[in-house]
Amino acid sequence: MGRSSERNLMTFQVTQLDKDLLVQWNPVVTKAAMGLLTGDALYSVAVALAIFLLLVDLMHRRQRWAARYPPGPVPVPGLGNLLQVDFKNMAYSCYKLRHQFGDVFSLQFAWTPVVVVNGLAAMREALVNDKEDTSDRPPLATNELIGFGPKAQGVIRAPYGPVWREQRRFCVSTLRNFGLGKKSLEQWVTEEAACLCDGFASHAGRPFRPYGLLSKAVCNVIACLVYARHFEYDDPSFIRLLSCLEAGMMDDSVFLVQVVNSIPLLLRIPWVAAKVLPAQRSFMALNNELLAEHNSGWDPDQPPRDLIDAFLMEVLKAKGNSESTFNEENLRLVILELFAAGMVTTSVTMSWALLLMILHSDVQCRVQQEIDEVIGQGRRPEMADQARMPFTNAVIHEVQRFADIVPMGVPHMTSRDTEVQGFLIPKGTTLLTNLSSVLKDETVWEKPFHFHPGHFLDTEGRFVKREAFMPFSAGPRICLGEPLARMELFLFFTCLLQRFSFSVPEGQPRPSERGVPAFIVFPSPYQLCAVPR
Repeated sequence: MGRSSERNLMTFQVTQLDKDLLVQWNPVVTKAAMGLLTGDALYSVAVALAIFLLLVDLMHRRQRWAARYPPGPVPVPGLGNLLQVDFKNMAYSCYKLRHQFGDVFSLQFAWTPVVVVNGLAAMREALVNDKEDTSDRPPLATNELIGFGPKAQGVIRAPYGPVWREQRRFCVSTLRNFGLGKKSLEQWVTEEAACLCDGFASHAGRPFRPYGLLSKAVCNVIACLVYARHFEYDDPSFIRLLSCLEAGMMDDSVFLVQVVNSIPLLLRIPWVAAKVLPAQRSFMALNNELLAEHNSGWDPDQPPRDLIDAFLMEVLKAKGNSESTFNEENLRLVILELFAAGMVTTSVTMSWALLLMILHSDVQCRVQQEIDEVIGQGRRPEMADQARMPFTNAVIHEVQRFADIVPMGVPHMTSRDTEVQGFLIPKGTTLLTNLSSVLKDETVWEKPFHFHPGHFLDTEGRFVKREAFMPFSAGPRICLGEPLARMELFLFFTCLLQRFSFSVPEGQPRPSERGVPAFIVFPSPYQLCAVPR
């Protein structure tokens, strides 16, 4: 049998018509399909593929050559700047790039264009002055893994528009109906603060890590609003809930998440998809259990007990309306976002507050002196006390500024071409808002890298608001839980310092003031002693 015949036996069985069509379309592909690809042809295919990928890469970075596009580091073909930034410590990478390229600079994550905004002037221009152009959210491929889709977009991650307005309006009005900004919720938080103090007292002055108790107290406030339920601190479901939330915020796969969001096709690989956002998916599974338990007692003829009941009432009203975002899938996502945004951030901030009190005993003493003068030991703190406690108020604000727990904020996206600081940012560009560059701006703060409550006090000791204080971001996308967070921080902090003095355990080294870089910056693990006053 001749060599040609041997090759023909190895080829795919195709009709003569199919062969003719293939030959007309592409001779190289035809030969490959028939198993006749030579070494030269393989080389030609490889070159053609490389040229194709290069052209695609050039097409995606063409805007970098447009007039007035922000400068930035030169991207690598295909990967962009993915290997040039540290995603676990993005704020530090941006700190260095800002000194090289200025307050507005560009990056490329694979084929995704990104612009980073730094500094107070650029931040206010982007988030406040140009809010209608910069308040969108970038589509993330990983969102689909936890249930986000066209009819289920949550509220924090929802695109800027009618869907977002509908869900944000619902969340804000519902939280107000259940006491946000009112005495009823304040009493709720005060009761939880008393439970928290009991938890601290149970350690009888012995060393312990406070974060666990702090997260349980803050989580219970959210749980009361969402589930109308107070969890016991040793409840197994409660502990699982907290573990999922904390793991999600300290996810070690942050680089992988960024890569698959930049190259979504990678999520088609099962083992890659399995490694992305496991904690968030575990939370959703647990939330399904809690929802089923909660909904078994729901009576639509009774006034709503909590946010879930109020949402289910909207689902009933929207029945038959295919355009409505009130559905059970979206309810699960709204709950995830409220817990993730409302629980972890406040408990981490409180953990920073106690760390800074044991490291700055003079500040702790001044806070306790003010508490004794204004509140005393005979009653619990109230929000009305805050106006008469300028130093305590300044300390809480300085904790938030110094801790800088969400340094890069939540990504935005431009919904149309816009201009920031003279640079033209095209529609569809991801915006990273470097909040750290404002909270620690060397041109604004006297001691930007040190804990200094004087940043929020005038020469006469009165509390002063600062424009550069924006830990909750700014503009339409400002954190919707800000009023609740402020209430929790003041009441928890003053209750704890009213009842205890905090110190570094004897014989232990002084804890570090350096945080653990991540999307949420936790303080380095530490122990303290809480001695009753």
